[in-house]
Amino acid sequence: MPHSPSSASSDGASALSGRVRLARGASPWLLPTVATAAVSLARSRRSGRAAAVAVPATALAAGMLWFFRDPEREITEGRVISPADGVVQSIMPWQDGRTRVAIFMSPLNVHVNRAPLAGTVTSVEHVPGGFVPAFNKESEHNERVVWHFDTELGDIEMIQIAGTVARRIVPYVSQGAKLEQGERIGLIRFGSRVDVYLPQGVEVAVEVGQTTTAGVTRLDRD
Repeated sequence: MPHSPSSASSDGASALSGRVRLARGASPWLLPTVATAAVSLARSRRSGRAAAVAVPATALAAGMLWFFRDPEREITEGRVISPADGVVQSIMPWQDGRTRVAIFMSPLNVHVNRAPLAGTVTSVEHVPGGFVPAFNKESEHNERVVWHFDTELGDIEMIQIAGTVARRIVPYVSQGAKLEQGERIGLIRFGSRVDVYLPQGVEVAVEVGQTTTAGVTRLDRD
């Protein structure tokens, strides 16, 4: 039976180990923000201008720290697991028999993506494009990174799609890498989308509107 959105959320919460680190690839955004907040706070007692800057700078730094969190996960057993935290935006049969599961990631979600299956990375292709909102149909033409994995189910395709704000996708691994299921593979900065193409014959176990947790929510059904 598919998980309900509420049960998926509780599953995700129970699977968090409590350990949180910062995502690789966060430094270009995080370091200047935290530095600005620290300097303005240090000078706020002597300068009204610094005090005025300290409040929004500190709030922004806190938001960045939250956005770039990278919690540890207890990986769920299953053939195909979600690569992303977010909400299932669409489930679409493809002409070649595969089924595309599109997961929309808001700026509030964890943006570190994980391998949906164990296997070998056979290709990582960066495709230039636009930056319309990731929930928009036109986002099919957005900046994206196309992944292919050689797995026990054959070739699995996964696409990281940049959104309006997410203008940088940071892959953590390259072609030829051997991955465990649920291993971290990359970061999308800010709101975005991740598509997974399930092979022909694999039944989808999620539904549109369901909340997913990377490494935790199972996408297929036995």
